[in-house]
Amino acid sequence: MKFLRYGPVGQEKPGVLDTQGQIRDLSAHVNDFGGDTVSSEFLNSLKEIDVASLPVVPADVRIGCPLSYVPNFFCIGLNYAKHAAETGMDAPKEPIVFSKASSALSGPNDDVIIPRGSQKSDWEVELGVVIGREALYVSEEDALDYVSAYCVINDLSEREFQIERGGQWIKGKSAPTFGPVGPYVVTADEISDPQDLNVSLSLNGETVQSESTSDMIFTVRQIISHMSQFIKLMPGDIIATGTPSGVGMGMKPQRFLRAGDEMVVTVEGLGSQYQKVVAAE
Repeated sequence: MKFLRYGPVGQEKPGVLDTQGQIRDLSAHVNDFGGDTVSSEFLNSLKEIDVASLPVVPADVRIGCPLSYVPNFFCIGLNYAKHAAETGMDAPKEPIVFSKASSALSGPNDDVIIPRGSQKSDWEVELGVVIGREALYVSEEDALDYVSAYCVINDLSEREFQIERGGQWIKGKSAPTFGPVGPYVVTADEISDPQDLNVSLSLNGETVQSESTSDMIFTVRQIISHMSQFIKLMPGDIIATGTPSGVGMGMKPQRFLRAGDEMVVTVEGLGSQYQKVVAAE
């Protein structure tokens, strides 16, 4: 099933996509999506609902971030072999784990705002993973049992803030609107193999990223298992699993986002995002 949130910023309501692609209002069954309400157990309980009996939502409604909040927003760096090569860096020996501020979350079609002082804002299409139950010391074999859903994430990055200004990557990853998620979360049962999905991003109509998740250095199983050796993953945590080659930083000459640019961000089976880039006021 595909679960989402819709409505004006700050006033979003929970919804579900029916088999005809219409949004149905879920407000009578859940107050909002986030944390325990995107756990595997809770999402499975919603599958008992007769979706066709729910009120239809107008088609022109704004789609919000499908998660009202996240306990933790984790990311994996340099996780596609071709992306590591384009950066000139060696492939990592184990997953590079970092965090992104939850205040970066935004709707899938909301404007992306270039932060003040930015000259090197960049794009990164990624497969997102939603954790469905507490995960600590999980084996690779069992790791996918801890996933409740998958989603599309654009892990936007300001490369100067990230790399040239010192400190941790988080400050180059966390500007407002630098974490578009959605359009919906897709329950794990609909994705038979997370390592066999195409991820792509087009910029102003030109495809700049297109790759299979099979190019990942560390699989979703390996990522979850590895992280759980150090961190107790919680229901509602999201993990952006890395981006393929084709980011602006890796181009020759380098190319970065400018006001007026438009992006289409897609993961096979998980929908697409449509974003316009604007400058910060």
